[in-house]
Amino acid sequence: MKKLLWSLTLFGVVLILPVNGVMEFDKMERFPDFNGTNVYQTENDVSSKAKPTMVELTFVKNPNERSAVCLDGSPSGYHFHPGSGSGVKNWIVQFEGGGWCGTIEDCVNMKKTRHGSSKYMEKQIPFTGILSDKAAENPDFYNWNKVKLRSCDGGSLMGDNENKDAKLQFRGKRIWIAIMVDLMENNRLREAKQALLTGCSTGGLAAILYCDNFKWHFPKGKVKCLSDAGLFLDAADVSGDRPLRNLYRDLIELQSITTQLPNECLKRLNPTSCFFSQNLINQVNASLFILNAAYDSWQIRESLTPKSADPSGSWSYCRLNIAKCNSSQIKFLQGFRTRMVNLISGFTKPSKNGVFINSCFTHCQAENQDTWYSKNSPAVKNKRIAVAVGDWFFERRGAKLIDCPYPCDKTCRNEVAE
Repeated sequence: MKKLLWSLTLFGVVLILPVNGVMEFDKMERFPDFNGTNVYQTENDVSSKAKPTMVELTFVKNPNERSAVCLDGSPSGYHFHPGSGSGVKNWIVQFEGGGWCGTIEDCVNMKKTRHGSSKYMEKQIPFTGILSDKAAENPDFYNWNKVKLRSCDGGSLMGDNENKDAKLQFRGKRIWIAIMVDLMENNRLREAKQALLTGCSTGGLAAILYCDNFKWHFPKGKVKCLSDAGLFLDAADVSGDRPLRNLYRDLIELQSITTQLPNECLKRLNPTSCFFSQNLINQVNASLFILNAAYDSWQIRESLTPKSADPSGSWSYCRLNIAKCNSSQIKFLQGFRTRMVNLISGFTKPSKNGVFINSCFTHCQAENQDTWYSKNSPAVKNKRIAVAVGDWFFERRGAKLIDCPYPCDKTCRNEVAE
């Protein structure tokens, strides 16, 4: 299988459209810039402009002494925005989505980007969606303390190793510990009465892996976890290969991740299987919410229909725009959705857990204002994502929502790319 540098953020500049919308779109880039105001096309053909609060980058203290460094050895960092009023002792801690690298070559390439080096990170980033400080955009969490941990380790903050020959540091675990200590000591995270650990994509997987560890720090507080686009499935691609399984195997070995994986899982499965969230979610003791698109655009593009598995190019249009899939391709994708729904059936039974699986073609929905909470946000049974998450966290009512199959949901804001 061709080795790839897997970037798991919002892949590039995309337009998010209603299911039956038609519009030109911009060229994608592997590592997009999140700075600036994003504009999305709404269902009523009216553009909505967000003007988010820009939040400064903070580096961890004494990074070299603590080995809390990025792939290239530069200091790791995070963005912190303080809470106010009734939210001053409540916290959201979010893992950024970034990417995995499973080979020396891929990690060397990644360390030349903001996902492998703080030298290339933006000094300020916008806080939107679940990180917004505006009540109209984020009604349940707007005045909470908010932290975004930057992704620069290539391993969902799980590694603890180095490669001296390639000058690579795999210090994800130490980054997590260092940032938690800094927040506890300097920003009063230790006084939290309510806390939500969340993350997007690779960060969504990290939120699952670190969920119980995070809750352990607050024995008397209400602590829950939200995984956004972190439900990665061990699925065969269109050629029968399993590229994500191959990547995980290489990543775990390269970054010495095995000892960081949950023991309960390792008693049953091999380390590679224990990096798949499908095999982890039922063993999480804390309350966990799974937010995922049933037709996750990243998994469809890079795990189910990678170019290496499609030499004829028959999936070229479908993999970038679900509206261009033919009937046989839709059937294949429906099988992926069915497997996802079946895999979480047991997870939905405990009352402590929450689920929002919509039938959209997208990846990461909590940190985007238009998908998190706006007039035309995606909804399942007339409930928007932000409302469902709030209902679950505050236990106002149940939040176990699974959408009907594509193309029934007309509220979706599907990605379109080239």
